[in-house]
Amino acid sequence: MTKPVPMAEIWRGELLESLHLGHAVVCDEAGQIVRSWGDPKAVIYPRSSAKMIQALPLITSGAAAKYGLNSEQLALACASHNGAHIHTDRVNAWLDQLGLADADFRCGPQLPDDIPARNELIKTDSSPCQVHNNCSGKHAGFLTLSQFLGAGPEYIEMGHPVQQACLSAFEEATGENSPGYGIDGCSAPNFATTVHGLARAMSWFASAGGRSDRASQAAAQLTSAMATHPELVAGETRACTNLMRAMGGKVAIKTGAEAVFVAIIPEKKLGVALKVVDGATRASECAIASILVGLGVLEADHPATGKYMNVPILNRRKVNCGSVRPSAELLF
Repeated sequence: MTKPVPMAEIWRGELLESLHLGHAVVCDEAGQIVRSWGDPKAVIYPRSSAKMIQALPLITSGAAAKYGLNSEQLALACASHNGAHIHTDRVNAWLDQLGLADADFRCGPQLPDDIPARNELIKTDSSPCQVHNNCSGKHAGFLTLSQFLGAGPEYIEMGHPVQQACLSAFEEATGENSPGYGIDGCSAPNFATTVHGLARAMSWFASAGGRSDRASQAAAQLTSAMATHPELVAGETRACTNLMRAMGGKVAIKTGAEAVFVAIIPEKKLGVALKVVDGATRASECAIASILVGLGVLEADHPATGKYMNVPILNRRKVNCGSVRPSAELLF
């Protein structure tokens, strides 16, 4: 088995202080590997990077059309949001549309990552609700599909029609039979695949506009929704939002817990997947920025790029002590 390779370096002065290793794959529209680092066959959990795959049945089933879901709702179905009002207000309105309430979620409460929203809860001595969970948009999608199917309330159980539909969509998109699943932070099953399989799924999304089947049309809708509403997919200060804005809506990207990142590049019909093996977010953000620059879809000198690639390390007195930079192996 090919070992993981260096992806991000942490320099302090003239010394390489830390090194993050990982795997990455770039796939073309046929699902073939264009470029790879490390082991394409490494089996991983995609975590939240696969939310657009989990959202496919929401559209292919007819549920999205029946409930008149708009592009903002589709973006939220793919989101790991900050829990800001732009997220929670929309998800609450979606629940109202379904005639449901916060108690119908199965994702669990989470303190918002959005500082103003968090401070608002603290100042009013309020507890976070499930709608504040970064996955509440995905779960609103699950609830919509469950209601459309006339299925039971425990939509996160593996035997539930919602999760069976997600598994079918996942295996079709990745082109692989999933070897198993783990339970994600939001309590939903998260299906394992190889890094190549995840990149293949992203290239399938990237080339969906040239196909007319229902699943491909759904993939194109979801990609467009993510790229059109980057602020809903993540939120202010977040890499997904900042980098999608920097690429002018031409590329959809999504992070997942434990340092997974994917990219969907329709104009090149390319898909990207990467996993940093130690789970460090600073490394996955640096790596995806470097790959996007190498593929010619992100400007190396864009201010947003500089937040994640070749980032100065400042101490508490704002003295530049070093940098976070992509490894030589990752550069094109």
